[in-house]
Amino acid sequence: TGEAMLRHPVWGAICLLAVLLVLCTDKLCTDARPSAYALLVDDDDEDDGDGSGSSSFSFSSPHETPDELAFGFYDGTCPSAEAIVASTVRELFAADANVAAALVRLFFHDCFVHVSTNRTPCSADQDISSACTRALTYAHGKTLCSVFFSSLDAPLQGCDASVLLDRIGGGKSERDAAPNRSLRGFGAVDKIKARLEKQCPGTVSCADILALAARDSLVLVGGPTYPVLTGRRDSAGSFYDDVNIPAPNATYAMTLSAFARRGFTERETVALLGAHSIGKVQCRFFRDRIYNFAGTGEPDDSLDADMVGEMRAVCSGDGAAPMEMGYYRQGREVGFGAHYYAKLLAGRGILRSDQQLTAGSTVRWVRAYAAGHRGEEAFREDFAHAMVKLSALAPLKGSAGQVRVSCSKSVE
Repeated sequence: TGEAMLRHPVWGAICLLAVLLVLCTDKLCTDARPSAYALLVDDDDEDDGDGSGSSSFSFSSPHETPDELAFGFYDGTCPSAEAIVASTVRELFAADANVAAALVRLFFHDCFVHVSTNRTPCSADQDISSACTRALTYAHGKTLCSVFFSSLDAPLQGCDASVLLDRIGGGKSERDAAPNRSLRGFGAVDKIKARLEKQCPGTVSCADILALAARDSLVLVGGPTYPVLTGRRDSAGSFYDDVNIPAPNATYAMTLSAFARRGFTERETVALLGAHSIGKVQCRFFRDRIYNFAGTGEPDDSLDADMVGEMRAVCSGDGAAPMEMGYYRQGREVGFGAHYYAKLLAGRGILRSDQQLTAGSTVRWVRAYAAGHRGEEAFREDFAHAMVKLSALAPLKGSAGQVRVSCSKSVE
C-alpha cells in the first residue's frame, strides 16, 4: 500500500532546499550516505528492475568553468539577476495568479523537446562507468542527492528557450505545434527579460529565465523550492517537428514511454505530473470524456459519476465564465499539493492521461503520494528532485547557442 511504501522515516534535511548546495567530487559522492529520497520506499519496492524505484538522478556536473552550468552563474556579471526574476514573478502573480501555472507549463514544454528516441532511465544500481553518468550531486545539510542520465544516445537539445521563438524565415516554430497552441505566459517572460536587459544587457539567457521563473512560480503557489543551476544558452532555432508532448488522452503506457525517452523513471514521471495540481484545463481537452468517450456515446467509465456532472456543468456554460476546470484543493482554491493524487484515486481526474495513472503500475506512486501528511512530504521531495532533473535536460552551454535580447527573436 501507499502507507507501507512510506513507512521509513525521512532523516536529515530534505534534499530540495536551495539554501546550501555543495558540489561534490566523485569520491565524496561515492562515499555519501543515501538521500532521504532513497529511504521513502521499502527495500522490496525500491527497484523492481525497471528503474521505477530509483532514488538517483543526474545532471551535467558543473566543474566551475564557463562552459558548464553552475550555481550563481551570474554572480559576477549580473548579481541581481535571480532577484529580478523572483520579484517580477511575484509582481505578475499578484496581478494574475494564473501566471504561475503558465510559466511552469512553458518551462516543461521548452525542455520536453528534441530528444533521442533510444534514451532509457538509469537505476541506482547500474554501473555509472558504462551506461549511466552521474551529472550532478548536490546537498542540503548532510543529505546528498545525485541525478543520473544514460550516457547513451543523449538528447540533442532541451531547455534552450526554443519554445519562445516566433517563426523564423516563414518556417513553423514550436509555438505552432498543436500541444503548444494553448501555452500562455509569453508576455510574462518578456516583462522579466526587459527588466534584466535594462539592468544587465545581453547577459541573462531566456532559457535561464524560464528555469528560474518556473521554480519561483511553484514556490508562490505552495510548492517546494529547489536548486536551479544557471548558465544555459538560448537556441538560434525552433524545432516544430520535434514537439512530442504526451497527449491529454494518453494512456499511462504512452505517458511513461514519453518520459522514459527523456530519461525519467516511473516514479519521477508520476511526481512531475503533480504539477497539474496548480493548472486549469480547458473543456476542449476533456469534452469527449464526458459525452462520447471512444465513440461509445457514454462518458468515460473511469470517471466518478458526480465528477461527470460537474464537468458537464462547466462545459455547458454560455461562455460568460471560463470553461475550464482545475484540481482545486477546496472550493475554487488553486494550489500545489498531493490533493491531485487523492482526486485521481476517487475517479476525479480531469484529463484521461491523469486518470490513467491509476490504471497500471503507476498507481502505487499515486497511492503513496495520496497517503496523508507523509505522502505529501514524499511527493514534495520527489517533485523537487525531478524538477532539478528536468532543468538539466540537454541545455546549451559555453559558446553554444546565444543570449537573445528579445526572447521571441533569435540574434542574427
